[in-house]
Amino acid sequence: MPEPDAETQAWLRRPARLLAVLTLLVMGFGVWQGVGALSTEAARQRLAPTLTWEALLAGRFAAAVNHVMAHELPADGALRAAGGVFRWALFRSGGPQVRVGCEDWLFLTEELRPFAGAEAAIAERAAALGRVQRMLAERGIALVVAVVPDKARINAEKLCGAPWSAQSQGRLAAILAAFRAEGVEALDLAPVLAAVAARGPAHWRTDTHWNQEGAAAAAAAIAARAAGVPYARQEGIRTVLAAEESEAPADLLRLMGLERVPDGLRPRRDRHRLATTTLPEAGGGLLDETVPEVALLGSSYSANANFHGALQQALAAPVTAIAQQGGGFHGAAEVFFGGATWRESPPRLVVWEFPERVVHQPITPAERAFLDRWR
Repeated sequence: MPEPDAETQAWLRRPARLLAVLTLLVMGFGVWQGVGALSTEAARQRLAPTLTWEALLAGRFAAAVNHVMAHELPADGALRAAGGVFRWALFRSGGPQVRVGCEDWLFLTEELRPFAGAEAAIAERAAALGRVQRMLAERGIALVVAVVPDKARINAEKLCGAPWSAQSQGRLAAILAAFRAEGVEALDLAPVLAAVAARGPAHWRTDTHWNQEGAAAAAAAIAARAAGVPYARQEGIRTVLAAEESEAPADLLRLMGLERVPDGLRPRRDRHRLATTTLPEAGGGLLDETVPEVALLGSSYSANANFHGALQQALAAPVTAIAQQGGGFHGAAEVFFGGATWRESPPRLVVWEFPERVVHQPITPAERAFLDRWR
């Protein structure tokens, strides 16, 4: 077979060169993504506890690196946004974690779906709550348990066909009944938020949580329940609204991968005038340094929409807040009852807030350890 001439050989080498260049580009992109992921603050926090020989030999360092590579790649946000825009534009879908109702109202799938073993999970948490209430009562400490209803429950007319399981629809009544059987008369915030929703929204369209109007109404209801508790009141707590509007929280857009894209490519984000609550300035005396006599053990609802500030104004008292994002039923309580404030300066009033949706979910090993403490 004759040898190819020089021109033919050059032509044949072009694909190989192109492949080599593409390979180098892909490798370079991968290195850039890897270095970028490992340089983030989240990566440093996850890797720091595994930088030991013991962790390396046990495989914990490799597991931490794998987690960082799966969650912290610089291009991850852009890829998720592209996927989210594609889903929204073609199917008006929110993805696996978000259900889309009418008028671009978004709902957390977790609120709507059933869970196995829900009745037993509710009973266990109710029993622990009853024991906590009795322990507090023995120490002269009042407890107000506030159950935050699902956004879907208050805005059911906005679901417009989004699947809502029968278990979820009957969940709140089952929770309140189980609490009552343990001697805990929990505050049902559903009527409170429904009254707000009758005048205007009590929740953000694009966020799981209540808006500032809903949070303030819930705080007022909690204060009314605690009206007879003898804690120290304080005058001069005030709430003011920002002069200009700004974007409201939108965690459901984040779960859809759409938090950083323009409104034209996603459901329109809510706006609000941010509320800020301030306490009177301390006068410098010893009494000004006393620990607040009210403690708030809360979920992400307590960290949103100025609920903590609204509660301080409604109670007319400073409030020590322990609000845990994703803390479920037990997270904030575990921190509080294991902390110095509880040991050294216990409050006169404890407000324990949690969403209804977490009470029927399976009990994790970490929560099991907490519940076992109250047997």
